[in-house]
Amino acid sequence: MASHYEAPIRKPLVTGNKTYHQISVDVAKPIEGKANKQWWIVFSISLVLFMWGVGCMIYTISTGIGVWGLNKTVGWAWDITNFVWWIGIGHAGTLISAVLLLFRQKWRMGINRSAEAMTIFSVMQAGLFPLIHMGRPWLAYWGLPIPNQFGSLWVNFNSPLLWDVFAISTYLTVSLVFWWTGLLPDFAMIRDRAVKPFQKKIYSLVSFGWSGRAKDWQRFEEISLVLAGLATPLVLSVHTIVSFDFATSVIPGWHTTIFPPYFVAGAIFSGFAMVNTLLIVMRKVCNLEDYITLQHIELMNIVIMITGSIVGCAYITELFIAWYSGVEYEQYAFLNRATGPYWWAYWAMMTCNVFSPQLMWFKKLRTSIIFSFIISIVVNIGMWFERFVIIVTSLHRDYLPSSWTMFSPSFVDIGIFIGTIGFFFVLFLLYARTFPVIAQAEVKTILKSSGDNYKKLRDKNGK
Repeated sequence: MASHYEAPIRKPLVTGNKTYHQISVDVAKPIEGKANKQWWIVFSISLVLFMWGVGCMIYTISTGIGVWGLNKTVGWAWDITNFVWWIGIGHAGTLISAVLLLFRQKWRMGINRSAEAMTIFSVMQAGLFPLIHMGRPWLAYWGLPIPNQFGSLWVNFNSPLLWDVFAISTYLTVSLVFWWTGLLPDFAMIRDRAVKPFQKKIYSLVSFGWSGRAKDWQRFEEISLVLAGLATPLVLSVHTIVSFDFATSVIPGWHTTIFPPYFVAGAIFSGFAMVNTLLIVMRKVCNLEDYITLQHIELMNIVIMITGSIVGCAYITELFIAWYSGVEYEQYAFLNRATGPYWWAYWAMMTCNVFSPQLMWFKKLRTSIIFSFIISIVVNIGMWFERFVIIVTSLHRDYLPSSWTMFSPSFVDIGIFIGTIGFFFVLFLLYARTFPVIAQAEVKTILKSSGDNYKKLRDKNGK
């Protein structure tokens, strides 16, 4: 009896009475067909933003960091804010894929591929910021633990910024390998369907000679588990290490021990929101409503609601500890956040991150596509403000009132940020045209237990 391992009350994860062949056809459609009008419009806009960003980057590097809005007091601002924001967005992919794979969650199947691609593209955006922030990107290899040309001068292993280099490069490598291994059966499917010789050649190269034998599948399952096991601690470690950039300092508002778990929860929160933003658009543009169902969006909304609540608890803990510590500098840092000149950023962060996800407690709202889409964007705006509040408001007023200043971004700051958003979408749109967006091999494994026509049959037979 098949009904033993799938509860009858669970909603189907593959709708539309699909057969195995139809899944292949649907997944291959965006790659084999011509790109539609919407794709070209969004791609053109993204490309323009990206080129604008490249212009701003070249201007920064050729002129110097002085073109940003930084000053003597606020030495870190938009660039580090954007860096942490992009790293945070990159968290959901590995979480959806690795952690949910280890917990044998079937609902990850429809969304894991896009989430992993999103991880890789957002970590690439994040990596740009420290490079530009160096001011001399051609000396980027100084960040690596190799003796440089001054003899045996090594990097400073006590610096959290160096830990970032290790954490992020490891995270990117493991995510990339994990993503690519998962793609092998899908590449092979496109290779076998390809008509054009050039396309066939390319897909046979990237599918590494996948033949679909039992041995291939056995190795595939094994490596997936091993990589998931490796990637799971990375989900926790990467953002923990990013939080050390602040937590190991002595600046009021930064040196708090709650930062690691709070940054990790925030990262998962913003990552899931970004997955929602992208997938709600993707399912419409690529006609994938049968694979990315309302059920998927609802489950992701529940994760957003839970992580949003954790972040809310962290904010309250920070305020409580500042008051309880009796350290007036610490108390002032938090008072200044809520009531100082940047009060609007603090309350934007609170509204978007703490109050808005609470609306997901209502089933009617969390199963509404438009509402989910709006909230997913609101959450990402809120998470950007969170990083901004942590970085800028803690720096702009410190111990000496004589050196207090305000920070406002220059057009170059804004241009580079907008450029990375453009770059991210350029990459994502190209990915959607060349890579299978849905992990078809994995979706086929759950068709018998979670496809709607099979469920109906089972319920009929069960009675």
